Amino acid sequence: MRCHIIDALPQVGGQLSEVYPQKPIYDIPGYPAINALDLVNKLVEQITPFNPGYTLGERVDLLERLSDGSFVLITNYQTSIHCRAVVIAGGLGCFEPRKPPITGLENFEGKGVSYMIRNPEKLRGRKVLLAGGGDSALDWAVILSELAERVVLVHRGDTFRGAPETAGKVFALAAAGQLDLLLNANVVALHGNGHLQSAEILTHDGQTVKLTTEHFVPLFGLSPKLGPLEHWGLNINKSAITVNPEDFSTNQPGIYAIGDINTYPGKLKLILSGFHEAALMAQSAFKYMYPHERLSFKYTTVYGINSF
Repeated sequence: MRCHIIDALPQVGGQLSEVYPQKPIYDIPGYPAINALDLVNKLVEQITPFNPGYTLGERVDLLERLSDGSFVLITNYQTSIHCRAVVIAGGLGCFEPRKPPITGLENFEGKGVSYMIRNPEKLRGRKVLLAGGGDSALDWAVILSELAERVVLVHRGDTFRGAPETAGKVFALAAAGQLDLLLNANVVALHGNGHLQSAEILTHDGQTVKLTTEHFVPLFGLSPKLGPLEHWGLNINKSAITVNPEDFSTNQPGIYAIGDINTYPGKLKLILSGFHEAALMAQSAFKYMYPHERLSFKYTTVYGINSF
């Protein structure tokens, strides 16, 4: 079987990559503790020999079952994926950006305002305004300080929630004049003619500063929602998909749900449990796709990707 991963985030890893990349994880066998992002990187390394496909930064909007029982998934960017089985491993759901309360913000979406950075090279030589105080805001401030013409980071507090080491780098870059840092401040208005041209920032002393900028990226975290899968005919109970714990199949043949997105009696929301669910799901998916073939299953002591 081949696997193709579709994720609305610009990178794999879900909550581990986006929400708490530096948080230590304690329930992975063999690792007394491992940082969330390190775990993601090791998992990516582990599956690389199996040559999975990736469609990142796109959300699955439509799911259509064809007459032969297979599926076509269509994303919000009209990417079309054909497959024999669908596995929903959506964590807490489809992450949507938390948007700041700025009047007319939506008028500049795609015209200078974005809520994630998919390709930092597009910001090379540009004036960029970032807002936020978490890991994403800090990481991008450091990265863009070497690419953009000017980077301004606005944070409504005076301390950061992100990794102390990265916060230290941001303070050092600000002291060296490689980026501008505005603390206890908020972006309150945006202006432009067809494309973002400037922003108004309310500073800690009550003054309003007008800043010329071409791009505004508010990084206030993500809010999980079920999103389009609410309309796929699945049994949903309190924002989770009900599954059969024998193989984590849903009420729709060929569609499975594993991880935080599912619910069943005795459910434990642990990363450890997600691995168990994925293993049983994969066995069932093979039988669903190839009902007349015998699965030659080898133990994990047999090495090599051709053994599985």
